[in-house]
Amino acid sequence: MRNQVLEILSDIAPSVDFESSNTLADDGLIDSFTIVNIIAELSIEFGVSVPFEEISNENFNSLDSITALVQRLMNE
Repeated sequence: MRNQVLEILSDIAPSVDFESSNTLADDGLIDSFTIVNIIAELSIEFGVSVPFEEISNENFNSLDSITALVQRLMNE
């Protein structure tokens, strides 16, 4: 799943190094528009709906945090 998420993220923002950064949202490497695009693509790919309260920098700061969010939502 991590590789699928990485592929989605790389398609949306090819200039961002998602594998190395742990502060994507905090540092402004991805902005709110990018996060909306990520959410839309994750919804299509994995059939998950990201609740408003889950949209936080903590959940979108790294590849691993985004992957963990998807896994958690799939298990609900």
